[in-house]
Amino acid sequence: MKDYNIKRNAPIAQLIKNYIDKKSGKVSESRKEIQWRFKYLDWKDQKKIILAFLDSGKTDRQWGYSMALELWDKSFEPKIKELWEQFHEEKCSWIAIRHFPTEYISENIEKFTHRRNYFFICMRMADDKNFVIEKDKLSPIEYLAVAYHSGIRIKEDEGRDLLYNIIHDVCLDNNNFYLDRYAYDDDVNEITPILFQDVSFALYYLQKLNCLQTVSQFYDWNYHVTKNISESQELKDLSKDNTSNRFLYTNVAKKYAYLALDNKYKASDPPIEDVLKPEGWYSIVMELDPTLREKERQAFLEEKMQTLEDMKDNNPNVEKLVSNMGLEISEDFLTFPPNKTSEDILFDKTNVPL
Repeated sequence: MKDYNIKRNAPIAQLIKNYIDKKSGKVSESRKEIQWRFKYLDWKDQKKIILAFLDSGKTDRQWGYSMALELWDKSFEPKIKELWEQFHEEKCSWIAIRHFPTEYISENIEKFTHRRNYFFICMRMADDKNFVIEKDKLSPIEYLAVAYHSGIRIKEDEGRDLLYNIIHDVCLDNNNFYLDRYAYDDDVNEITPILFQDVSFALYYLQKLNCLQTVSQFYDWNYHVTKNISESQELKDLSKDNTSNRFLYTNVAKKYAYLALDNKYKASDPPIEDVLKPEGWYSIVMELDPTLREKERQAFLEEKMQTLEDMKDNNPNVEKLVSNMGLEISEDFLTFPPNKTSEDILFDKTNVPL
């Protein structure tokens, strides 16, 4: 059977030349072909391509930054330094923090202002005893990680406050439903605070930092919260609904974890009646309100449909396959809204250059 997808490939040198020459009329097609072939090319060609993309427009520079970050070579440093000092783009900062001399980072530390830049600077400078860590620039989890890698000693009281402030923040964060990977085991029937991903990370570092009393006390606290969750009306209601998922069970866990916190961790919060609203983060209103549920479902399906359309636009063979086989997007109700596992969002890989 004849394969109509086979073609004669242009030399990579010609593709690079066409890409660099913005008047060639072949920039777009050369870009696509170069990116498709990139991981199969020799290193000398990969270096030329990375530098060509770094010398291009903003969108192409982002791709070039990603390649330079993972395939770092000293020859990239002058160009990256030039781009960083000219544009101060976030992905470029990742490269500088990971690969530039620590002297350069120290001298320019105030210019690294993107999101988690300071955390990764602290990680990079962990062995520099002269580097002074500014705790207020770090989140509690970041500080625990930096303390462990830098050899900073944390006392039990400080560790305890960091842990329960982390729990407090998770409970009040409407967008934080990230769970430890063990939450997805088949034998896990309910979500408890120990399965919150941020809490799991905090416990890991507290153990490494030898705050063993804090960790032990937390397990006792988690046991009592778990008991309250198990006996709650919300959990009984959810258990009757076969469509319920971890998104809703996590809301219940957040409610009872929050209620069990010592008042000192809730001192600046609004009145409890305002925090625990029926339409808030612990309720099952989304499950019980078909209108709201349908809006969420429709948005999810539209995103899936757009992904398929993009695939069809980029590859005629996908469009032909979809048409010939009568494929369509369908929703698995049991996995809606989609859950992100800890494998999807790893602590050391979230917006990270390290």
